[in-house]
Amino acid sequence: MEEVIKIEGGHRLHGTVRISGSKNSTVALIPACVLGNAPVTIYGVPNISDVKSLTVLLRELNVEVKQLDEETLYIDPTHMENTPMVSNAVSKLRASYYFMGALLGKYGHAQIKMPGGCYLGPRPIDLHLKGFEALGATVKYEHGCYILHADELVGNRIFLDIPSVGATINIMMAAVYAKGRTVIENAAREPEIIDIATLLNKMGARITGMGTSTLTIDGSVQPLKGCFHEIIPDRIEAATYIIMAAAMADDMVIENIIPQHIEAILMKLEEIGIKMKVGTDFVQIYGREGELRPTEILTKPYPGFATDVQQPFTALLTQAKGQSIVTETIYTERFKHCYELNKRGADIDVRIPSGFINGSTPLSGTSVVATDLRCGAALVVAGLMADGITEIHDVYHIDRGYDHLDEKLRSLGAVFWRETVE
Repeated sequence: MEEVIKIEGGHRLHGTVRISGSKNSTVALIPACVLGNAPVTIYGVPNISDVKSLTVLLRELNVEVKQLDEETLYIDPTHMENTPMVSNAVSKLRASYYFMGALLGKYGHAQIKMPGGCYLGPRPIDLHLKGFEALGATVKYEHGCYILHADELVGNRIFLDIPSVGATINIMMAAVYAKGRTVIENAAREPEIIDIATLLNKMGARITGMGTSTLTIDGSVQPLKGCFHEIIPDRIEAATYIIMAAAMADDMVIENIIPQHIEAILMKLEEIGIKMKVGTDFVQIYGREGELRPTEILTKPYPGFATDVQQPFTALLTQAKGQSIVTETIYTERFKHCYELNKRGADIDVRIPSGFINGSTPLSGTSVVATDLRCGAALVVAGLMADGITEIHDVYHIDRGYDHLDEKLRSLGAVFWRETVE
């Protein structure tokens, strides 16, 4: 038996949708909370399966976790124990690797199974490990586990070969208690990194340079304390709903967003002919200038066009008249959604690292598979536009990153439901 999502396409969207807290921030903020010795309360936590998986891991470390309300998480590491993280819960999400930096920083020792998550091609964690080694840790890989150890972590100057979000956050967490100063050069600049550094600074860390390519962490000799923190809005969820509005709405407002975080996406939407109004914390989509125009997209680290958005955007580009080209520079194998879209009538020629989208093509409802989280988002966008009923399988990928997707889409006028099939 399997749960599937079904969408009856062709229904216009209208109304207002509120964006939840950032998934990519949340999955790093939760491990960061264990660096302290006192309770941390986080507001704006999205209701996604990744949070549930992280909660399981916290409890395995004897960390007290309470869901105070639907969006508020209370995390108390007062009685935490540094136990090996080898359960199946580790394999359910890639973000479990943030416990490497947190545990190494706090205890000087971490043992953790190889993390899981969506397969998007090679996603090595060698930059994380090199960073830990530069701080004085030894790294071993035995029986499917990473074993990290340091008698003392000492600050160092670390240059990242690529501005990796995961490596920047992990090294930053490990360096919080390191002796002396750590400088991360070519650090990632994503808003989520600023969010995690803001939390750590509230707890007593000393981190500067957030939002630039040079992060400086002055190691703390005092244990970090508790705090209250509100998560930033999810820029990827915001972009996804804006793309849905561009596809199927006559007038729709996407609120609780930071437009600056998605400037590259908004500029591309204007380029292809989407009419919009951008406010301080909302975007209103109100139609298009005739037929959609084709475009070229090149994914880049922030503030460039986000790799997580290219998949749903590709679905929209099937309706642009002419050839669009999407080139992926972050995860070069992130094109599985194209094969699923082609099942529905799209004409996409994949030649890695690019996809050539020939449009416009009518889409029809059929049975498709969400091979990863953002592929799932692309299939939902396509399902809203398609003629007939779309049936999406492996929906657990979608539930990893989209909070209350069913309710939000139905409130906008989509015909969207779930069924259990054999």
